[in-house]
Amino acid sequence: MEHWATAEANDRLVEHMGCRDLDEALEILHVDRTISVGGKYVGPKIPEDEDIFGCRIREIEYSTGVYREFVTSPLAHYGSVREIEKNYDWPDPDWWDYSEIPGQVRGNEEAPIKGGGCAILMYYQRIRGMWQSYVDLVRNPEIAHYCLDRLLDLAYEGTRRIYEQIPGQVMITFVAEDLGTQNGPLISPAQNREFVIPKIQKIIDLSHDNGAYSFHHDDGGIRELLPDLVKTGIDALNPVQWRCSGMEREGLKRDFGEHLVFHGGMDNQQTLPFGTVEDVQREVVDNLRILGRGGGFILAPCHNIQANTPMENVVAMYEKGYEEGSRIY
Repeated sequence: MEHWATAEANDRLVEHMGCRDLDEALEILHVDRTISVGGKYVGPKIPEDEDIFGCRIREIEYSTGVYREFVTSPLAHYGSVREIEKNYDWPDPDWWDYSEIPGQVRGNEEAPIKGGGCAILMYYQRIRGMWQSYVDLVRNPEIAHYCLDRLLDLAYEGTRRIYEQIPGQVMITFVAEDLGTQNGPLISPAQNREFVIPKIQKIIDLSHDNGAYSFHHDDGGIRELLPDLVKTGIDALNPVQWRCSGMEREGLKRDFGEHLVFHGGMDNQQTLPFGTVEDVQREVVDNLRILGRGGGFILAPCHNIQANTPMENVVAMYEKGYEEGSRIY
């Protein structure tokens, strides 16, 4: 089992359980812990309201917590690759110091270590603008390819330097996108094959060459895109939003269970925030029965648990998972 939650939800869970901190709460609930490693930023000073790409960010408070929202995109107004090359400075891998990574692992050698990865289309949407990024896939493919390649180069080199610091110790490398809506993919299978697959393949191959598993995060209804994604060699699929179109658990297990470990499965849109304890327990059992049949399943929420989620439901999820997890399905 694994735990994903917002900071506000974590605070509520610790208070609800009367614990000192999150580590103690998760130990009581028998939730497995992972350790994330990465380089320390030492590059040029970044304005407080921007990220490393020059996107302006604003913190917005919702009923479910505070989120950092992107409000400007630095490449949105450029009309050609030439303009971008002339006017925009891309982040440099040397802006991060990776020498502290062995110290990040020290004392946690028994935990699964996460490190490296990419989310190139996701970041392209931020620097180019959501609407414009999708227009580019049709009208400006040369801009899309150029920017995606630059983002890939940055992610690839950062990932390589992490592996270099702790050879053979990284178990999990994230390859993330958000290609789905509630009702289906945001891009066509043909666009996925042109703009996404060949690029993430390089990170996946790098992870496998260094003994790491490739953990693929992709929200929404991505059923049409999965055959091509599976061919890249991804090892795990998260978050399994089974209420989305085409993402029925039985079909996913039948068609892809031989190739994938499924991670997630606990609905974070209805069951966890609005269901009863009994609803949560029933969903745990269903997930273990369907996705866990014969192995290949890590129980977790479909995304970060939100602050408006009843903590009784969170505790019930993990307690039922621990109780039922020893059964053979």
